[in-house]
This record gives sequence, C-alpha cells and structure tokens, in this order.
Amino acid sequence: MPQEERTRLMRARLLEATVECLVERGFSGTSTTLVSERAGVSRGAQLHHFPTKNDLVVAAVEHLTHVRGAELAAAAQRLPRGDRRTRAVLEMLGDHFTSPVFTAALELWVAARTDETLMSAVAPLEQRVGREVHRLTVDLLGADEAKPGVRELVQATLDLVRGLGLANTITDDARRRARILDQWALTLDTALKDDK
Repeated sequence: MPQEERTRLMRARLLEATVECLVERGFSGTSTTLVSERAGVSRGAQLHHFPTKNDLVVAAVEHLTHVRGAELAAAAQRLPRGDRRTRAVLEMLGDHFTSPVFTAALELWVAARTDETLMSAVAPLEQRVGREVHRLTVDLLGADEAKPGVRELVQATLDLVRGLGLANTITDDARRRARILDQWALTLDTALKDDK
C-alpha cells in the first residue's frame, strides 16, 4: 500500500476514534492517549499527525463537517414524494440532530465556548454547515424564501429539531419528539401550502 494511502487511513482512524471519544466521554474526557489507543495507532504516530489535543479536535471538527454533510445528502435521497414528505423531512432532520455525529459536534460547541483556538476552528465550519442545512431544508420542503415569513419558518424548523436533539442527549426523547414533529409537519404543510 502506498505511503500516502497508509497516511490517509491512519488519519481517518484517528479522526473516527476522536469522534467516538467525544460522544462517549465528552471533550474533557477525550485525550490524545485514549484516541491513539482506540484507533490502534502508536502514540508517536498520533503525535506526528496531530501534535496537540486541539490539533486533533480541530481536524475532527473538519471531519465531522464532511460526515454530517454526507449523511444528510444520503438521507435526502431516500425521502418520499407526496403527502408525507414534510413529515419525512422532519424525521430526517430529527435523526440527524440525535445522531452520534451531532453529539460529538455538540461537545465541540460547548468546549469552543471557552477556548479561543477551538472557537476559531468551530465557528466558521458550523456557520457553513448551518447555511448548507438551511439551504437543503428549503429545497426539500419546496419552500419559497422570497415570500414573507418563509425563511423564518424554515429557521424555526431547524431550531426546533436542534433543540429536540439537545434534549435527547439527556434522555431518550423519541416518543415526545415524534408527537412534536407530527404536529410541526401539519403546521408547515398548512403554512407552506398557503404560501404557494
């Protein structure tokens, strides 16, 4: 195997291990030693690629950005057409914001709040992800943001599912989340239909 491919695979293992550690142990419980062990990579190799925890976590933020985008794009391809589409879009978003990838991202947001270096890496990526998810949601719902109130309705939708994802980090909230999303789908269908 060429050296370049071995390097790419090693980095991928380290980044995946970092995400797993963030989900299971949080930011404060994630260490470069633990990540190295989980990835099956020597400490020296890990230090060669990522000399500090922040270097590792910043790379993980970028990795998470790509993973989150790919997961959403794949899920969007599987959405049905017709009457239940709005509810399916909400379920897709709800699944995304309750996934381990979101939990890892949440750990980074909280840590970045008080760490300037981490914030400088996290903030621009999260802004980009936010714009991409917003644009995707507009497209999937067939919403026309040129009409008054529609942009705010889409943003409220994203704030809702993000908040439900946050609530899910403390306790399994699936049953309540389903009822809320059912009702919000009706609200969106009515508002967007009136809008068209």
